[in-house]
Amino acid sequence: MDRLLIVSNRLPLTVQERKGELHVEPSVGGLATGLSSWYKSCNSMWIGWAGITPKKMKREKDIMDRLLSENCHPVSISQQDIDAYYNGICNRTIWPLFHYFPLYAQYSEDDWQAYRRVNTAFANVVAGIARPNDVIWVHDYHLMLLPRLLRERLPKATVGFFLHIPFPSFEIFRLLPSREEVLEGLLGADLVGFHTYDYTGHFLDSVHRLLGYDSAMGQVVVSGRTLRADAFPMGISHEHFSGAVGDVKTQAERRRMRKKLGDCRVVLSVDRLDYTKGIPERLEAYSEVLSRNPKYRGNVIFVLLVVPSRTRVEHYVRLKSQLDGLVGEINGRHGTIGWMPIWYLYRSLPFHSLTALYSLADVALITPLRDGMNLVAKEYVTTRTDGKGVLILSETAGAAQEMGEAIMINASNQEEIIRALEQALEMPEQEQVRRNTIMQKRLRRYNVVRWADEFMDRLAHTKKLQRDLAEKALTAEMQRRLVNDFRDSDKSLLLLDYDGTLVSFSPRPEESRPGARLKGLLKKLAADPRNEVVLISGRDKRTLERRFGSLKVALVAEHGVWVRKKGGQWETIDILSGDWKEQIHPMLDLWVDRTPGSFIEEKDFSLVWHYRKADARLGELRARELINSLTSAIAGLNLQVLEGSKVVEVKNAGINKGRAALQWIAGVDWSFIMAMGDDTTDEDTFRVLPATAWSIRVGVGASAARFNISSPGDAISLLTGMASGR
Repeated sequence: MDRLLIVSNRLPLTVQERKGELHVEPSVGGLATGLSSWYKSCNSMWIGWAGITPKKMKREKDIMDRLLSENCHPVSISQQDIDAYYNGICNRTIWPLFHYFPLYAQYSEDDWQAYRRVNTAFANVVAGIARPNDVIWVHDYHLMLLPRLLRERLPKATVGFFLHIPFPSFEIFRLLPSREEVLEGLLGADLVGFHTYDYTGHFLDSVHRLLGYDSAMGQVVVSGRTLRADAFPMGISHEHFSGAVGDVKTQAERRRMRKKLGDCRVVLSVDRLDYTKGIPERLEAYSEVLSRNPKYRGNVIFVLLVVPSRTRVEHYVRLKSQLDGLVGEINGRHGTIGWMPIWYLYRSLPFHSLTALYSLADVALITPLRDGMNLVAKEYVTTRTDGKGVLILSETAGAAQEMGEAIMINASNQEEIIRALEQALEMPEQEQVRRNTIMQKRLRRYNVVRWADEFMDRLAHTKKLQRDLAEKALTAEMQRRLVNDFRDSDKSLLLLDYDGTLVSFSPRPEESRPGARLKGLLKKLAADPRNEVVLISGRDKRTLERRFGSLKVALVAEHGVWVRKKGGQWETIDILSGDWKEQIHPMLDLWVDRTPGSFIEEKDFSLVWHYRKADARLGELRARELINSLTSAIAGLNLQVLEGSKVVEVKNAGINKGRAALQWIAGVDWSFIMAMGDDTTDEDTFRVLPATAWSIRVGVGASAARFNISSPGDAISLLTGMASGR
């Protein structure tokens, strides 16, 4: 891999001022910790804020030299912008909204302007450092505008983005005032990564609903550039945690803790101070467990480790006060002189102390109300090298999708947490080992190195796809060659699709009418006796007749069912029947009822279910279901199911655009042939063309066509150039 530039809000090293002197210390945080060993093994540089204002940094040249020696390049941000960007828009707006706490979200236009300024500052630094072959990997919600800003400065750069928090459903995301700008920022990346497929789906759904871009297999085409969104569940350094269990320092810490805990069993909770973590709910559940089970009093201790976080944000201040009160209340209600039910630690612990806690905890209670991933759950299971211990995990944590052997709970249901705690404390060791062995094997296999490598591999694959598609792009030079070939030809055949090729799609087919420019262009091309213009469409023959019947063009309707040669009458290729529609129509009616926004179009010899106006994800789901149901229903009926752009069509088998096109291609010595189409129905036309023909796919995607252009507008421009000089 070429040089890697990791870009995040904070550097893995933080500069702190103590007693007037600056000190460099490792940053505390999941990203810095998770990637620290991996990024050092690469030819890399980390770009981010160092935690100190530019004035203080300039005073200490040796601090800057120390950071650069560690391949860390600081971004200068004023204290005013930090307050508005980090404490403001990031933690008062984006964080609560993306974690499904919309009532906590506060929005300030001044804060948003600071967010823009900071993202721009990052873009300027990265663009100044980046070399042509560098790979740029941007991280998290602090920098969601950065990919687009980098794309504007470095159009050919390889840019990946990873979001470490949830991406919410459309109904939540749409509440963000600057929602379109955020999406456009993310779409500047070549690959956008998330922890789960749910988050990926939410992102693609929002892109479709707010910006109108469709996706297929996670791919989105924006301004002729293909990008991808995919899920990459982040792992941990398995060897780092499992190997630390036997370390001398860890063992010493474990003995010290065990001496203080005595023979009590330990329930462990490790979190940053955050309202998304569900800490009060788990404390209340633990208190109820003690009330219902007197046998646990004096025999179980809940170690509550809370790491201070965002101490200047009001919701966090209130949460800290609530936790202090709850711990005191529960200890006062259940505690005795020799036993305190909750050990409350409001601080971060050194690595060996944390590992010691993990290794002796009988139960890990991880119950966030919403969490992007939650690496604590993985760290706990990994450190239990003896196979013992029970993980209780919220189903709304991203890690839940990988750790199904844990006891899963609804973090909002106190009764479920109570039952889970009771089950965990009574679980036989054999069952504990069985569950943990499965999870440990999975965590060992999919560790943080594999997570990062997979992201990089997929990013490289996406860039290769872009290069492959670029090689098929109809460049300006190739357009000139095409136009010259056409002008030199004395016998030309133009096979043109309509919807999606000459005009953009509309929610309803009847709304997609040809404008005066298009009709004038077709009229001019068809008027030349050297040209044969054929419109090959999925539309019914009455629509084509009404819109193009006055022109000297040939028409093909219903994907090849009806053919009207220039100056002739409508004819069918085969003797066809529509009797089958009585059997199939009720099935499509059912899918219309189940899919709001969908409708049925009836043609002479086909039925079409349209879902362009339906919810994107629901439409795709229903389309898959419908295709499966129709495939079974039409067995033995000489019918076929055809999937197009937001449509599912049932028609007579053996009829397609390619077969219709052969009526013009076969037996005629054409000196120029060109075909243009935009979806799977046009592939049959491309496949029957001679090798010398100009075949053009409108839009980006796998195709038998030799060339690609971006849009119907490009198709019209090409035809205009062909018509103008002849």
